[in-house]
Amino acid sequence: MQQTKQLDAEAWVDKYGDALFHFARTRVGDRGVAEDLVQDTFLAAVQAKERYQGKSSEKTWLFGIMKHKIIDYYRRKRNIVNVHDYIDDPDGVEAFFNAKGGWQVRPLHWSFNPGKAHENKEFLNHFFRCLSGLPRRTADVFVHREIDGLSTGAICKLFGITENNCWVILYRARMLLRKCLESIGFNRTEKGS
Repeated sequence: MQQTKQLDAEAWVDKYGDALFHFARTRVGDRGVAEDLVQDTFLAAVQAKERYQGKSSEKTWLFGIMKHKIIDYYRRKRNIVNVHDYIDDPDGVEAFFNAKGGWQVRPLHWSFNPGKAHENKEFLNHFFRCLSGLPRRTADVFVHREIDGLSTGAICKLFGITENNCWVILYRARMLLRKCLESIGFNRTEKGS
């Protein structure tokens, strides 16, 4: 029965190539780069197919690989946004709170709905640049939780960390991403709002 779940790498291009290309193109904006990312995704999948355990569909598995390829692309770009360039505190989190745990620096009001921001290409471009500026482990934990939808328990097993440590990493990632996005200009409120 295990053999029936064998991956058919040759069928991936026909079944998922267009969807992966569209996904990559909307995130990087460049047709050539998107094509390269699709090829890199298929290559990585072929190399890792022995480790595929069938816990998710082939499509979900391939899109997970693609998401990591996109993040790696932004990491390699020359004009990577380093979140530490936008914050005074090198840790980036402690400066937000006072000794009693209250806001030292209140988050600014965003005039757009972050839940619909994925539709905004400019936002996605900046988001992935900010994400690529995070420390690798922090970015990976964030991607696994918020983009891939892994449970905290699964992330803890994957990285060999405690649940408390996972939540601290996620908290720091969110704060650093927010600070980076605000510094780029995703904090402007419209007058009269």
